[in-house]
Amino acid sequence: MADNRARSRAQIPDPTLLRLCRYLRILERTDDGTISSAEIAEAAGVNAAQVRKDLSFFGEFGQPGVGYHPKDLLASLKLMMGLDEELEVVVVGAGALGSALINYPGFENRGFRVVAVFDNNPAKVGHRLRGYEVMAFDRLGEIIADHDVSLAIISVPRVSAQEVAVALIEAGIKGILNFAPVNLKVPEGVVVRSVDLTLQLETLAYYLRD
Repeated sequence: MADNRARSRAQIPDPTLLRLCRYLRILERTDDGTISSAEIAEAAGVNAAQVRKDLSFFGEFGQPGVGYHPKDLLASLKLMMGLDEELEVVVVGAGALGSALINYPGFENRGFRVVAVFDNNPAKVGHRLRGYEVMAFDRLGEIIADHDVSLAIISVPRVSAQEVAVALIEAGIKGILNFAPVNLKVPEGVVVRSVDLTLQLETLAYYLRD
């Protein structure tokens, strides 16, 4: 099962994965009974053919003319997407953004549990953020190994991000959510998703111009 799941994930384009995540949220809000591809499509803002195509990456679901059983489809999608169990995450950077991320309840609600927070600023090390003690950066490898963590969030200044990424990868991290405004260079087998908040605001500004 694990090998099949890995192959399925590798073959799925990012836009499809994003839509599948939206389908998961729709299914979680759906009561018992059945739900059609048209109903999923309407809630997700796509068309029914797109829903069926996206789901086909994982095999055959539902029955023609009947639809999908929400709980069964939800469980299957979570299993195939690797979301069927809690995932542990470390956060590097305990500044304003890092503090906000640590206090965001959505991670735990979606099955992502922060296990440690790191910073290289002596003034921050030892302080507590939402119950987490900020640890010195040199403990990174130890904590990641102890908890077998594979996911990390980077919320450090741009000039430090690449160095942090290298340290995380050397410690065994395979997936990075990067909030630093820089393109990280990582080896094959490591996945990076970057979120540039300023870039998104600049994009919005274009649409608001007179």
